[in-house]
Amino acid sequence: MKSLHLLVLGSMLTAGIALAQSTPSSTPAKPATTSAKPAATPPPSAADIADAKAKGMVWANLNTKVYHYSTDSTYGTTKHGKFMTEADAKAAGFRAAKTGAVKSKAAASPSK
Repeated sequence: MKSLHLLVLGSMLTAGIALAQSTPSSTPAKPATTSAKPAATPPPSAADIADAKAKGMVWANLNTKVYHYSTDSTYGTTKHGKFMTEADAKAAGFRAAKTGAVKSKAAASPSK
């Protein structure tokens, strides 16, 4: 009889410990985000765009790593972007956009 009580008591203690360890926490864990996209920033105002144009800055698209000149139609309009100097954009690994790029005079003049 004594061994039966010890067996029941041991089972209850083991079950109590197992339940205490498997109780879910009050706050569920957040799943890890796999998105590498930068957070969207509010679009620049017309005054911000005019100021950047006056300073000769480019609009860098952070998702595509492409920068746009002020003559480009997407200048200051992409969701994930910011203004920076062309030198800073190049140093950060950005490349110039194919459309709207300012052509040099040597490239624009036809060769004869």
